[in-house]
Amino acid sequence: MPWWLAGTSMVATTFAADTPLVVTGMVARYGIAGNWLWWNMAASGMLTVFVYARLWRRAGVMTDVEFAELRYAGRPAAFLRAFRALYLGIPINCIIIGWVNLAMMKILQVTLGLDATRALWALLAMLFFTAFYTTLAGLWGVLVTDLVQFVLKMGMVIALAWYAVRAVGGLSALESKVTALDAASGAGSRLAFFPSTDSAWMPAITLFVYLGVNWWASWYPGAEPGGGGYVAQRIFSARNERHGLFATLWFNIAHYAVRPWPWILTALVSLVLYPTLADKESGYVRTLMDPQIFPPALRGVMLAAFAAAYMSTIGTQLNWGASYVVNDVYRRFLRRSRSEREYVVASQAVTLGLMIVSIYVTLHLASIEQAWKLLIVTGAGTGTVLLLRWFWWRINAWSEVSAMAVAAAVSLYLQIVLKWDSDRPRDFAYIMLITVGITTIAWLAVTWLTLPEPRATLVAFYERVRPYPRGWRPIAQAASITGPPASIAHELINATLGCVLVYSALFGVGEMLLHSAAIGFILLVIAAAAATAIARNLPS
Repeated sequence: MPWWLAGTSMVATTFAADTPLVVTGMVARYGIAGNWLWWNMAASGMLTVFVYARLWRRAGVMTDVEFAELRYAGRPAAFLRAFRALYLGIPINCIIIGWVNLAMMKILQVTLGLDATRALWALLAMLFFTAFYTTLAGLWGVLVTDLVQFVLKMGMVIALAWYAVRAVGGLSALESKVTALDAASGAGSRLAFFPSTDSAWMPAITLFVYLGVNWWASWYPGAEPGGGGYVAQRIFSARNERHGLFATLWFNIAHYAVRPWPWILTALVSLVLYPTLADKESGYVRTLMDPQIFPPALRGVMLAAFAAAYMSTIGTQLNWGASYVVNDVYRRFLRRSRSEREYVVASQAVTLGLMIVSIYVTLHLASIEQAWKLLIVTGAGTGTVLLLRWFWWRINAWSEVSAMAVAAAVSLYLQIVLKWDSDRPRDFAYIMLITVGITTIAWLAVTWLTLPEPRATLVAFYERVRPYPRGWRPIAQAASITGPPASIAHELINATLGCVLVYSALFGVGEMLLHSAAIGFILLVIAAAAATAIARNLPS
């Protein structure tokens, strides 16, 4: 597929029904700077673009967990493949679907006046409909519908932001009213892009974890260290390496620099209009339901946009989860060399099972933001091994298994036994630091205490993927690859320029909207310069 279709599909997938709501909740409670919970992951995304996208494309696998039996050998590799497929495909996938379901239920309750039971039935109807067309058309169906759905939902959130800002008197009036609310509450400025040093909700230790640790240490869907999940799935399906790189680059630019501001502006308006609202996340939906703000004639289109946001994410998650369970467990270990019809029927059954489990998860989630943070801390510490497995020949299957097991065990112990709460900023930071530290020590120890992978497996992987040779010297000497060794320095420069591009564009637009047009213009010029430098650095 072409890069623009694959990249737009990634953007559509990460723009779910929950996203505007959780951003609204974070902005209302913590200000614009609350978005650093996910803004920090742009660095990981740019590493995926310039360092890992080509490597994934050369691997030529169908799912990222299939990579285990390409990089490793024997029973440990088979166990790792099955373990990751079941772990990511069922519990983790259902948590993601669960928080998207939770958001859609809130939207249905507020917009249509449904009680919880009726909203659940409406949600089930949407869930079954999404599964129906996903099962019929497969990945191509997901990609094409993602494109249409993204255009619809992005257009409508921009329209809502425009009407919302106009309702409070324009951007200058919005800025003044938010400033007045902050002064009355004694809180720091919610218009600041960075929290103050004495911020109660993001103390220095928490900001350090976001900016210095979280982006490379934690597994999170759409921002996996080294790539993975549906991002890797889209890279595999691109026409070639170049299309895979551009798809991932477009995804990261759109994800971090294009989409946030319509949500943030509407969130600030909801803060001004509904300052005492208990459920801050529902402020977004209340804004669109207010006839003094949003024209009633557009509500149906806006509800369709939310349905599009919901279906684009659910379609990908169902396809992604079913591909893990069927391709990497059922087809690989249980029913090998069977008919394609049997695998299709199996995938339909798995899709139904995922829907049922996700509904159960939905009913037990307190908030969307809580689910985000739970997923981040549970995967803390696994990022190092996911990044380094491409660069160090000594890493083996047990390195990954031990990282996943120790990360989950330490994180759950801190939260369940010691009662540390990931929803409290300091607790979140300490959970992250301790989990990452113990997990890294554990997987390094396991790596040195277990045997390396067979030389033949490592040579075959090196010749197929052609990773950067510095950490592969013993293997590179035995491989048949000729020519000058590749250098990672060039790609790291591009990744740094990519971060400059994303953050300059993000804050440049924000400055022009809410603060200083001059500073905003300078930041946008810097973003353009970074984009130009990247274009010149990319090979033809």
